Amino acid sequence: MYPYLLRGLAITRPNQAWAMDISYIPIARGFVYLAAVVDWFRRRVLAWKLSITMETSFCIEALEEALSMNEKPEIFNTDQGSQFTSEAFTARLKENGIAISMDGKGRWRDTVFVERLWRSVKYEEVYLRACTSVAEARQSIGRYLDFYNTARPHSSLKAQTPDQVYFNRLPEPLAA
Repeated sequence: MYPYLLRGLAITRPNQAWAMDISYIPIARGFVYLAAVVDWFRRRVLAWKLSITMETSFCIEALEEALSMNEKPEIFNTDQGSQFTSEAFTARLKENGIAISMDGKGRWRDTVFVERLWRSVKYEEVYLRACTSVAEARQSIGRYLDFYNTARPHSSLKAQTPDQVYFNRLPEPLAA
């Protein structure tokens, strides 16, 4: 278990803090699990994976994809799920010099940005499509997350998309 490092911390730039969580996605004959890595500042989904099991491996795959395509974060926040507390997962963060932050038990507000993503994914895509297979769910969610990053304005981003905030940002001031 690791301390929660984001309490009272102003998130003022991309890659300062990332968060990750897992949600279930209903399909015709059961459900699949969706894991996503989100940048707190720009609300951008950096990587995501679907799995039919709750094993740690699909979370590690999403983490590794996010790290391979972005600057590494200073802080990585998750809940206390067994996937995120596993030695295999935390070792990847430690190897990259990333500070590990974990929510308090039962504190859904600590991952509020990922929880908002789950709400958007489910109400704007999943519940409207009623996918019949894992492959169909993967395609539908992939299409939606691309829309979410590139075309869906966010009120918390002053009606900009996550990609607009990231790719059109002004240079960050240099430290004195």
